[in-house]
Amino acid sequence: MYDPEANKYGGADYSQFDNTMAFSDSSIRAGFIRKVYAILLGQLVITMAFICFFLYCEPVQEYAMKHVGLFYGALAVTFVTMIAMACCESVRRQFPTNMIFLVLFTICEGYLLGAVSSVYDKDEVLMAVGITAVVVLAITIFAFQTKYDFTMMGGFLLVALIILICFGFLMIFFHSRVLSVVYASLGALIFAMYLVYDTQIMMGGGKMYSISPEEYIFAALNLYLDIVNLFLYILQIISAARGD
Repeated sequence: MYDPEANKYGGADYSQFDNTMAFSDSSIRAGFIRKVYAILLGQLVITMAFICFFLYCEPVQEYAMKHVGLFYGALAVTFVTMIAMACCESVRRQFPTNMIFLVLFTICEGYLLGAVSSVYDKDEVLMAVGITAVVVLAITIFAFQTKYDFTMMGGFLLVALIILICFGFLMIFFHSRVLSVVYASLGALIFAMYLVYDTQIMMGGGKMYSISPEEYIFAALNLYLDIVNLFLYILQIISAARGD
């Protein structure tokens, strides 16, 4: 859906070695990571609640279908809040403004994902959720354990993302199940790599690039978008593979 890197959106506090001192104290780093994952967990719970409402509550589906404007309104708010948090340091760093924007973004994104999920079969969505959970857990463990520094791959990932966007544009004109699977698989791979990248940038601890401890909202936003995109592409793979 969205997500390039730091300068992904326009300017978080990424810098080469600049944040080493900020993360040199293991207690500071551990506290930062706990805060980021606590926020991320809250976002995922809200999102999953919306998906369940749309999947299992027919009145919600019917209401959403009758009020299509809500979908486009949520889409607009999602983009505005995301860009504001990405580009405006005062928005993403000042409490409670940062939390208000993040909650608003998460609610609107949850609504969008719920609406999109309702188009697919329930078993496909649940399968995608389960696979995404396993993949995210495995990738997170890998990101924490591997000695390879993925924070150096920002440029490569950005180019890969641009290629994916161009591929997606071409998919509008060429309808093929094989191409759909290839496109979704490429998207899932790219965002799996982005998840490793964003996890390591959050970790700090000797990596070439790291993010300031004050950027916990931005770190949570990055991880959340990586997971959301990964889920959507896995859902597309399952749907295309089953011929829906």
